[in-house]
Amino acid sequence: MAAEPEASRGHILISHTHWDHIQGIPFFAPLFVLGNEWEIYGPKGLSQSLREALAGQMQYTYFPVTLDQFGATIRYHDLVEGSFEIDEIRVSTHYLNHPALTLGYPLEADGVAVVYCCDHDPHSPMLASGQGEITGQDQRYGAFINGADLLIHDAQYTAEEYPAKVGWGHSSIEYAVKMGEHARVHRIALTHHDPLRDDEAIDHAVETVRARLRENASRMEVFGAAEGQILELKIPAAKASAHRTGEFQAETPIEPAFVRRSVLLGIIDPTVAAVLSEALQAEGIPTKFASDKNTTQKLILEDRPSLVMLEHDVPHLDGMEICRAIRSDLVADETKLPIIMVAARQDLAAGRAAGVTDWLVKPFTSSYARTKVRAWVLRTACHWMRASVPEDEERRLASLRELRILDTEPEERFDRITRLAAALFDVPIALVSLVDKDRQWFKSCHGISATETSREASFCAHVVYNREAMLVPDTLLDPRFGDNPFVVNEPRVRFYAGCPLILLDGSCVGTLCLVDTRPRSIEGRDFGLLQDLRDLTVQELQRMSASNPSLPNDGLNR
Repeated sequence: MAAEPEASRGHILISHTHWDHIQGIPFFAPLFVLGNEWEIYGPKGLSQSLREALAGQMQYTYFPVTLDQFGATIRYHDLVEGSFEIDEIRVSTHYLNHPALTLGYPLEADGVAVVYCCDHDPHSPMLASGQGEITGQDQRYGAFINGADLLIHDAQYTAEEYPAKVGWGHSSIEYAVKMGEHARVHRIALTHHDPLRDDEAIDHAVETVRARLRENASRMEVFGAAEGQILELKIPAAKASAHRTGEFQAETPIEPAFVRRSVLLGIIDPTVAAVLSEALQAEGIPTKFASDKNTTQKLILEDRPSLVMLEHDVPHLDGMEICRAIRSDLVADETKLPIIMVAARQDLAAGRAAGVTDWLVKPFTSSYARTKVRAWVLRTACHWMRASVPEDEERRLASLRELRILDTEPEERFDRITRLAAALFDVPIALVSLVDKDRQWFKSCHGISATETSREASFCAHVVYNREAMLVPDTLLDPRFGDNPFVVNEPRVRFYAGCPLILLDGSCVGTLCLVDTRPRSIEGRDFGLLQDLRDLTVQELQRMSASNPSLPNDGLNR
């Protein structure tokens, strides 16, 4: 602030809202300066927003200044698992294993990936010693940190200390290093040091790890993160940034889908049932109970829960048998239904064979169960992905506005195309859709009365982003659209086919699209007919710009 007194803009990514991770916020001076703009990101709860959680530590009882007294403009972003962008940096999110809902963050730019993971408990406690097979959720976690140029990882305990700390939400040094090796990480910074450990103890632990890595001829670099440390990561000449298109948007709202889901408990132990019920009630999650295989299978078919939790306590209840039966009954769109096994110990091999997604080992606290349930419900609650914004968005919008077509009256030359499209493909709805900054507007809308909708729920925005034709045979089977408001509510879209409208200057301004209320498909010659109609639509759009010299009109761009 002393060096650059002008207004500042910045971004803060919070892993979770335990006080040791947010206590600096009330003392972060840039937040008090008028004219500054800051974006704060963190995990989305089911019953409390990020802003509400941060405001809690600044209540009258604890602090003299409230959140509302910050002078800067602050925008809060509630995140679920997925990805988003901050300028040129691609940020992804992944739920870590911690007693509070916690996110890990990989940041990717210029072919370099930095991954921050604090706080995280091994999914399988056996891995805390640095030994054993990496399976299940630990394997999924390994895929998340895979190939990181720098991994900043929780390493609070040693393998000897960990058995007394199981479930506290932190890794052992040995686990962090094992996962780094497994994921082919280049450098790993061990952090979240135990407050009782001094510099000498940390140096000794790091040197012990380095000696073992040298014995195994490992090239991974390991060091202890230190305050004030500066690291430089070189951009590799032959490595491009991993830009994963089609990934779930981390800022997608989850409420519309969540309110329609529930958790099914197949629990026979009354103490365990009470703890889980308390956790689910605290989160406001609808809950149903089953005490045998037949009831469980029946409720899954009727209720389509977000999550199933089964107890394995032979001879009282064989959760593994029920899990196998559930997996054998599930149809294609339900195979990803998460099933958490509640048991006194893990049996990873048997669990994999039965189709177990994750384990909850007894005994456990209500807060730990609550976090586990919350993470899995949030993972599965919303099948709705907003389209990313194209890189050429400003130029694209300028080209759209130069057409001078938005909010104009209906015209027969466009309506003729949508009527013909609806008749040729026997669909109730055909649209010429133009994607504006915050909306999609229909120049022609055959079969519906609406003239525009929000861009957030737009199917066509995905076509505009990818600049390719998109076919969705059944929206309920597609994780991008299953919970889209136009799928679950009117007009109850089940089928979509859209072709991009690309102008001569290369700008994709919208689509010619087909919509049906039943699942179906088109292919081959039929799809070629839709592309022909698309070309006619582009031709009509170009004619509108014939009097505008900023857009050429000497041909078509297919």
